[in-house]
Amino acid sequence: MKTSRRIFLAGAGAAAATAISSSAFGQNAIDDILSSTQRGNWDDQFDSRSSTQSGNVVSTSPIFSNTTLANTEQMLFQYQDLVARGGWQPVPANKALKLGMVDPDVEQLRRRLMISGDLSERAGISPAFDTYVDAALKRFQTRHGLPADGATGRFTYAAMNVSAPVRLGQLETNLGRLREFAGAFGARQVVVNIPAAQIEAMENDRVVTRHTAVVGKIDRQTPILNSRVHEININPYWNAPESIVRRDIIPLMRQNPNYLAENNIRILGPNGEVDPMTIDWSTEEAAKLRFRQDPGRINAMATTKINFHNQHAVYLHDTPQQSLFNEIERFHSSGCVRVQNVRDLVTWILRDTAGWDRRQIEQTIQAESDIKVPVTNPVPIYLAYVSAWAGDGVAHFRDDIYRLDGAAELQISTL
Repeated sequence: MKTSRRIFLAGAGAAAATAISSSAFGQNAIDDILSSTQRGNWDDQFDSRSSTQSGNVVSTSPIFSNTTLANTEQMLFQYQDLVARGGWQPVPANKALKLGMVDPDVEQLRRRLMISGDLSERAGISPAFDTYVDAALKRFQTRHGLPADGATGRFTYAAMNVSAPVRLGQLETNLGRLREFAGAFGARQVVVNIPAAQIEAMENDRVVTRHTAVVGKIDRQTPILNSRVHEININPYWNAPESIVRRDIIPLMRQNPNYLAENNIRILGPNGEVDPMTIDWSTEEAAKLRFRQDPGRINAMATTKINFHNQHAVYLHDTPQQSLFNEIERFHSSGCVRVQNVRDLVTWILRDTAGWDRRQIEQTIQAESDIKVPVTNPVPIYLAYVSAWAGDGVAHFRDDIYRLDGAAELQISTL
């Protein structure tokens, strides 16, 4: 699944040498600009060079679909043309620009947004950060997985100043990944896209529901794998992996001897429960024991655990730390995947499992007893790494958090 730096550079280099005689970028309207009360005095349609549809950025097509594969192949040709015509120049990244400001750097920002198809050339070049620039910047931010706040901050500048040849190479690399999964485009499946920190439940080539996710840290990566969801564990116990005991729990106990009691974590040895006060926390003696957290609201998996067989012992789960889903970069876990609105996903997975509708799930959660529910029709699940793709004529890019795409500037969150 990992694509080498050589493949990446080959894709970028070959594309940079390719010229296409006619522009591959179509013109199109952005509906929210047309409906703006501050639209301006001219009547021309505000258009986006990179889209052949209505200017919507979020696609309804799943990541794993023939539609996304075809759109990404077409976008590759468009970026080859863009690179052959010189790409874009870096934007000065030392000012926080936003709506209402007048600054010379806005002129370069306008040029950058025009070249990538986020701003119509008809908007013209001026130092004014007007409603057209605001909408174009929000569009750019959305398709790069950034908060669409219309302000040029650190992450927006970092994404904007990745060069066109590097973005082309990223598309080339990820097109190869999508082609590898072409045979896996099924009727019903769950796809975790690690770089996007997003989960899609799809059925019949349609996204049923999308979920924001939190995935593994750089040094504790969520693995790339495929399996089947065979069990839902409601109100699960949490058994801390040895790696977490060594890296997290032992250091925390050295700082706060009451940490285990405060978090409802028990130590289990071969002869039963072990008193934490009998352990020498200045050593790693405790790593040989089992640490189990009781079910409840502060449980590390909160209400739900989604199980699928894999050699890495990872799973999907709920979390008591809901605020993490609102962060720009969501790479905080130790390898497992936290799911926002997990009960919606669980209800969909258990659709064909008799006696487990949403009402029964909620009632069981309230009882706070550990229940394991076998899934009648195990659902295929893919933990995949796709950091660039296209949907409905729009190119999407994400942070190459695990450094698999072959270019240092693609690790936006580490810059």
